[in-house]
Amino acid sequence: MPLGLGRRKKASPLVENEEAEPIRAGLNVPGLDGLDGGRVSLGEGAAHEGLPPPPTSLRPRLIFHTQLAHGSPTGRIEGFSNVRELYAKIGEAFGILPTEVMFCTLNTHKVDMDKLLGGQIGLEDFIFAHVKGQRKEVEVFKGEDALGLTITDNGAGYAFIKRIREGSIIHQIQVINVGDMIESINGQILIGCRHYEVAKMLKELPKGKTFVLKMVEPMKAFDMISQRSGSRSGSAQLGTGRGTLRLRSKGPATVEELPSAFEEKAIEKVDDLLESYMGIRDSELAATMVELGKDKKNPDEFAEALDENLGDFAFPDEFVFDVWGAIGDAKVGRV
Repeated sequence: MPLGLGRRKKASPLVENEEAEPIRAGLNVPGLDGLDGGRVSLGEGAAHEGLPPPPTSLRPRLIFHTQLAHGSPTGRIEGFSNVRELYAKIGEAFGILPTEVMFCTLNTHKVDMDKLLGGQIGLEDFIFAHVKGQRKEVEVFKGEDALGLTITDNGAGYAFIKRIREGSIIHQIQVINVGDMIESINGQILIGCRHYEVAKMLKELPKGKTFVLKMVEPMKAFDMISQRSGSRSGSAQLGTGRGTLRLRSKGPATVEELPSAFEEKAIEKVDDLLESYMGIRDSELAATMVELGKDKKNPDEFAEALDENLGDFAFPDEFVFDVWGAIGDAKVGRV
């Protein structure tokens, strides 16, 4: 069956070995006072340049507790509508520059990539901000095509290491750890680059040559043990409410029920396909694809929806067809 006739192809930003996993950063939503439980979604699209933030009077009045991950008093923050504004609020609370914040984790001060603040914040979640610590410069000999890294970014200009594959080139270099921000490669500054751009640069470095990484590690508390690889377990549910609060970049927020059995099964299947085709696992991206596909009548409509909403990924037709099939299988209860 032909797919997406006339679909405009782009070079895929996702590379096979040096993987990239996105963090969604935008949150543009009106009117959320008085909501209990559930979770806040930092929805897709609002982080794009050119989209103004909503008026202050329309921003969600949700108060969160926060600490610096290496240790600090507890602060209270509110009134942010995207990741950059969140970092600014954290900076105000602790008297630091917003650019000192590398990333945040939820409900743990440790560098735990399963608890990384991404597209959603539970209304009762505690935010731990990981700030810049020691800088380091490492020479790496690229003896194999793949370095064994998974790269993500914080939605505010910093790309960092999310996972290190056991036994890989990077795994053998003890000073490189999960959570390290990649500041430059061979002198080329990467501040402001997206995760897939950094991953592509690492992939394209010539085999058999030495290159130089300049990195910044997150400041650690005394009880932190540096992680050598990220966990690959499924993403944990955030928040304790019975519903899900989805904040969208377009239109009002909606309070929804937790995912149905069909949606959970479909998301798992699509996440498996993302790993198989793209070398990434991203349950939020999988959930977005399921939402885009569950009401479509045929794979061509689904392909058009993906191009319109997720065009930067340039999914190949065979992948789109398999995702369409996985969503259909989940609908009828096939394993």
